[in-house]
Amino acid sequence: MKKKQDKRIRLKKKIRAKIKGTSARPRLSVFRSNKFIYAQVIDDILGKTLAEANDLPRRAEPGVKITKGTKSERAREVGRMIGQACLQIKINKVVFDRNGFKYTGRIKLVADEARTAGLKF
Repeated sequence: MKKKQDKRIRLKKKIRAKIKGTSARPRLSVFRSNKFIYAQVIDDILGKTLAEANDLPRRAEPGVKITKGTKSERAREVGRMIGQACLQIKINKVVFDRNGFKYTGRIKLVADEARTAGLKF
């Protein structure tokens, strides 16, 4: 099991060497665990997280609970939430960072839903 995680971390380093988030075009980083999914919009130059969304029951946005539904449905909701959060702070374009994960399944669902919310990448 350790080999699979090592491979993902190796891929992550290769991806991060090529992409940087700037103020004009921050980085949309997606992390997937076995239970939850997290998305952050990061300005690498300032080292700041500009927006974040996840499906944790205790850390969701105030008034929004995403504890119900399948993991895929929750991933779509996280994508929609991160897209709306970016548009509220006037961010239209981002660089997508899949964090070493394959672009399929829940990672793809977050990206597609963020695109339909209005983000361009």
